[in-house]
Amino acid sequence: MSTAIITIAGISSRFNEGIAEEDKKLKAVYYEKDSRQTLLYHLLLKCSFADRIVLVGGYRYDSLLEYIETLPDDMKAKISTVYNEHYSDLGSGYSLYLGIDQALKDETSDILFVEGDLDIDNESFKKVSGADTTVLTYTYEPIYANKAVVLYIDGKGDYRYAFNSSHGLLTIDEPFSAILNSGQLWRFNDMEKLGRANKEFYDKDKGGTNLSIIQKYLDQGTDAQIVGLKRWTNCNTREDFRKIAGYWEEENENA
Repeated sequence: MSTAIITIAGISSRFNEGIAEEDKKLKAVYYEKDSRQTLLYHLLLKCSFADRIVLVGGYRYDSLLEYIETLPDDMKAKISTVYNEHYSDLGSGYSLYLGIDQALKDETSDILFVEGDLDIDNESFKKVSGADTTVLTYTYEPIYANKAVVLYIDGKGDYRYAFNSSHGLLTIDEPFSAILNSGQLWRFNDMEKLGRANKEFYDKDKGGTNLSIIQKYLDQGTDAQIVGLKRWTNCNTREDFRKIAGYWEEENENA
């Protein structure tokens, strides 16, 4: 069984900036013209390879459940939802923890994880979902310490992540052979190691980011390949959303 995890629990603060409280929306299900033109719907289409799709929600959870009810039956049948009650007081890692915990309750051979505020080109997504190994991703954007997560290869040939949560300067205090701008799409193929990483996260670092779980997984000696994402857009604002909607229109025209 293949599982995809999509985390969409965050409060969408930049997306809803300047919007009256009653008009604020859950970013993943926001649309302007067509209810099928949402970040979540397009991610669900990309995750159609999976036997099961775990959605981890939190902020405006009711609107997520309402949106799911509007989906086609075959898509809806694959979805299970998890509520993250700590969406506002713990980091992104707790949403991933809940998603992995749900996925591992049933046998699953592999897990793909994507953050729910992204749009990624279909070709790159298929390379990741169709792999038979652990996959880490990177983008072709420049690395700026105030917004990028760095993926680098250390002197031992291991993959490591570095970032500054306060968006200041970034320091890597060891030799490295490569440095990349990390994407936010991963595939895991060793469920035992992932389960151990998830438990260690909960026991020692449950206020951390999702990278904490991923690094604990990699630190167990897991082999991985890296895939570059040709187009990767993080939807932080409604302007970003409109740019992404333009990509969707181009894809439909070229289909």
